[in-house]
Amino acid sequence: MSETKSSPNHFIKNIIEQDLQDQKNDSRVHTRFPPEPNGYLHIGHAKSMCINFGLAKEYQGLCNLRFDDTNPTKEEEEFVQSIQEDVRWLGYSWDDRLFFASDYFETLYDFAKKLILAGKAYVDSSPPEEIRNMRGTLTAGGKESPFRNRSTEENLNLFARMRAGEFQEGEAVLRAKIDMNSPNINMRDPVIYRILKAEHHRTGNQWCIYPMYDYTHCISDALEGITHSLCTLEFEDHRPLYDWFLDQLQTEHHPQQIEFARLNLSYTVLSKRKLTELVQQKLVHGWNDPRMPTIAGLRRRGVTPQAIRLFCDMIGVAKADNLVDIAMLEYAIREDLNSRAQRRMAVLHPLKVTITNYPEAQEEMLEADNNPEDPNSGKRQIPFCRDLYIERDDFMETPPKNYFRLTPGQEVRFVHAYYITCTEVIKDASGNISEVLCTYDPETRGGWADNGRKVKGTIHWVSARHAGRVEVRLYDHLFTKENMDNLEDGKSYKDYLNPASEQILPEVLVEPSLRDAQPGSNFQFLRNGYFCADSRLSKPGHPVFNRTVGLKDSWSKKKG
Repeated sequence: MSETKSSPNHFIKNIIEQDLQDQKNDSRVHTRFPPEPNGYLHIGHAKSMCINFGLAKEYQGLCNLRFDDTNPTKEEEEFVQSIQEDVRWLGYSWDDRLFFASDYFETLYDFAKKLILAGKAYVDSSPPEEIRNMRGTLTAGGKESPFRNRSTEENLNLFARMRAGEFQEGEAVLRAKIDMNSPNINMRDPVIYRILKAEHHRTGNQWCIYPMYDYTHCISDALEGITHSLCTLEFEDHRPLYDWFLDQLQTEHHPQQIEFARLNLSYTVLSKRKLTELVQQKLVHGWNDPRMPTIAGLRRRGVTPQAIRLFCDMIGVAKADNLVDIAMLEYAIREDLNSRAQRRMAVLHPLKVTITNYPEAQEEMLEADNNPEDPNSGKRQIPFCRDLYIERDDFMETPPKNYFRLTPGQEVRFVHAYYITCTEVIKDASGNISEVLCTYDPETRGGWADNGRKVKGTIHWVSARHAGRVEVRLYDHLFTKENMDNLEDGKSYKDYLNPASEQILPEVLVEPSLRDAQPGSNFQFLRNGYFCADSRLSKPGHPVFNRTVGLKDSWSKKKG
């Protein structure tokens, strides 16, 4: 990864710079990226990753990777490995600072006992539903548990018995003793520990009680010496609880929690629960389905880490939630791929063209730039012969006004080849166009006329004799609704799944060189968009191409 550029100041940078000026935290900047290993990372996590790792790098600080693995019923080693792969792929390194909340289980247990001894925590034997009801509502205060005033000795004994496995799930929890009438519902004696008799992916069956996120996270931050604990806006109301735990425990370090707006992307859901449902209910082809907003899905679709980092820079860091147009992400992808993707020709919906005045047995090689945006990309040779294929919608027998592609009697440029004129249309028994007969001007080799003659239309083609046949997958938005956080009454997010989000074209004709495309390699198919050889489905000599993103302007609407 190249050196991180200094980004424009935003409110988090202003806080950090003031802290450095005041020599707070011994003038250190230490952040952390704390995913839960209960699914694959998505584009929203990429924003958080760029902020945490990016700020640490910009201020010569450190950033930890820490897994919040406190719920063994949902966590898997597969997710741990995928998250590490995604962080590396995006260009970031945690060096030797890989941590797990499970590293601190014994310490967290001891801290919980310290809260009990201080009269700040108690074991509640109320049923879970009663505990929920006792918390009250946003407009009405809570109700104290009948077990709230148990003695210190009884609480310590019950907590030890919870750890020993003497109680079943739901029979007891450990709660912080704060204020049941607090206007902040998070401060109404929140649960600190619950019983989960499930095997943990790292600690096995060593534990049957597990700490809750709000309790674990702040202590983990403090133990690691984090200075700025950056999280999304939904945790703003949890900040008083974050500070309360650290104040009661008098930890050596007391990080500052700072909230920023989460990413909301149009035509997309970024809820981990919903993404998990899509995978488990087989509504998509797994976590790395190219339609998914996961980093693994975007990578498989052909999006580069540079494009994602550019997108995160473009959307910036704000305090208020807003809906980001997915067109911004597509723009960032195009901006990146325009300079790096080699150009090739592919015909998605073939229509045969025969050049009647071109010698039947003749073949020639025409020269073309690999990428006109990159002077170091070199050139390639493209075979040309009498029989060719063009896109079916690049020909119209009776065209509308201002249609500048191939029509009877109208001259067009075949890119990198010759000027071509249609002379005859051949139809099948049903009246459908099956072939177009044309003539070419041999004086326009390379697609240009020495006499300055100009044509308005330029179209692409492939040689019928040399073309490779590949599978291409065209992708559209996974959902049909722009704002997936604003659903109609009675509707589920699954009601807006786009039935046309994946279109498979099994017989696409391409330049012969594309038959040897390496998995993961990016190309611009002229006039069709950016494509990537699928890293999972491609086989030697038989690549499968995913469309990463279309071109800036839809060619179906262009006049040339």
